[in-house]
Amino acid sequence: MDEARYIDVLSDSTGETAEKVVRAALLQFPMSGAQIRLHTRVRSKDVARPILERAARERALLVFTVVSPELREFIHQMTVELTIEAIDVIGSLIGKLGTFLDRAPIGMPSAMLPLSEEYFRRIESVEFAVKSDDGKDPRNFRKADIVLVGVSRTSKTPLSLLLAQRGLKVANLPLVLGAAMPHELRDAAQDRIVGLTIGIEQLCEIRQARLRQLGMPGETNYGMREHVREELEYAESLFRERGWPVVDVTGRAVEETAVIVLETLRERLPDSIAKIATVSA
Repeated sequence: MDEARYIDVLSDSTGETAEKVVRAALLQFPMSGAQIRLHTRVRSKDVARPILERAARERALLVFTVVSPELREFIHQMTVELTIEAIDVIGSLIGKLGTFLDRAPIGMPSAMLPLSEEYFRRIESVEFAVKSDDGKDPRNFRKADIVLVGVSRTSKTPLSLLLAQRGLKVANLPLVLGAAMPHELRDAAQDRIVGLTIGIEQLCEIRQARLRQLGMPGETNYGMREHVREELEYAESLFRERGWPVVDVTGRAVEETAVIVLETLRERLPDSIAKIATVSA
């Protein structure tokens, strides 16, 4: 049996930045079995020391984001003394930015910074996405920065929430075979609507798994290949008719799909969506 491999992510804030970087990199090493241990709000040497000592004992990789120069220097010193493999995710960037901008960093963890207008915009966008999920409030199609349309299980909800975290107001609508399109969607800005599609094999597999999870028979129309094919063909014909761009989510992580959606909208709306997305990314 292989020895457990650990990656200690240490941060003086939420650790979100470093954890995302590590998880993105680990996608290149499927089945690695590496386990991430997250240590947040580490703001003193006394708190950091036992984490570093354990990492040394267990030969873990240390990935850290610390803005305090004193604490960062302590971590660097300890990793040398304890022979810990370590990566300073943000330290070198802060140094380079300080030189480039000719300014000294304030050295304050992001969680301690004053709440900004951007923060409140993101909160508002997440609330909007929740209220607008699955077409619950069709009036929001007109207010949305982006409207995602696709058959069931094309990642509309997680994609909406991910884009909302970037400060975009996102609504989504599930397409149902034979159901009329809401007039609110017809009246919405058509250049902000994106169609989502997926390969039939993957969609059948996802739906069958969902049926098993719900304790329902696999012979239900929802998971039957012929019915799924009809749904996808109906969606594709609607996308063509309305002239909406289409993003294929087959085999893609939701983060990758979000990037493609934003790239698509940058081409259509260079002066609005692109500005928001660039600032918030």
